[in-house]
Amino acid sequence: MPKVLAVVGPMAAGKNYICAQMEKEGWSSVDADLLVHQAIEIARDRILETFTPYAVQHNLQIARADGSIDRRALGQLLFAIPELLKVQESIVYPIITEKINEFIESHEKTIINATVLYKTPELLDRCEKILFVKAPFFTRLCRARRRDHLSYRQIFRRFHAQRNLLQEYQKTGKEIQIIKNYS
Repeated sequence: MPKVLAVVGPMAAGKNYICAQMEKEGWSSVDADLLVHQAIEIARDRILETFTPYAVQHNLQIARADGSIDRRALGQLLFAIPELLKVQESIVYPIITEKINEFIESHEKTIINATVLYKTPELLDRCEKILFVKAPFFTRLCRARRRDHLSYRQIFRRFHAQRNLLQEYQKTGKEIQIIKNYS
């Protein structure tokens, strides 16, 4: 039976860094954020059909000229209207769950790198332990700004949406190890 750990935490806390360190010890990691990108393209037609009317109302263009989805514009829309985030999750999470399950089955030791893994109980149930990565607010703010080139307003919206993340994981009853990442 494969070993599975969850590496979770808020935006820009350093989950990728922790996963990279664990990969040096023989773990294989799957990044749920990257799978979200794939799932969005797989479900492109349904997403455009569902969200384009809202995007028009907010003067956003979520489809690029080549037909692909502008994830940044979609993210801006979803974080502006939280109810839409749940709709998008209902579209992409089944795809992500399937891909992560396939990854787990093909690796002996897997790390699931995700922010909101608690929203996919089927995957979280497979995890033996949760590693919750934390970093100081201003460190995260600087990392997010440098890495994602988002406006402060967009970053603050995302930080706000993730403000109770640790409590959500505590509700699961799983063992949680806190990792303070100042790197």
